[in-house]
Amino acid sequence: QVQLVESGGGLVQAGGSLRLSCAASGRTFSSYNMGWFRQAPGKEREFVASITWSATSTVYADSVKGRFAISRDNAKKTVYLQMHSLKPEDTAVYYCAAVLYSRRLNVADEYDYWGQGTQVTVSS
Repeated sequence: QVQLVESGGGLVQAGGSLRLSCAASGRTFSSYNMGWFRQAPGKEREFVASITWSATSTVYADSVKGRFAISRDNAKKTVYLQMHSLKPEDTAVYYCAAVLYSRRLNVADEYDYWGQGTQVTVSS
């Protein structure tokens, strides 16, 4: 079992930055591949970024490539999403998720564990 708790969301002006954190419980966090997803009002949940258990591979949605960076600290059992150059269209609830084995880390249904989400609001 893995429990995930996101933090770091808030209100920021366009062009600003935020860093989201996702703290995990459980002894095997380092074995899990991690992802960040987001869901805006009236829209489906969408992939943002993923990182493999060893941090050797990261993948980003085209909409955030070059602006967001995913990283992890297995000793702290935490995964991060650093967000720069934020735009109003980045406004959403951001969720982190964990899965042991998957070849499709950009697919929400692949993930077994989810956090409760943290709200990010970008004002124009």
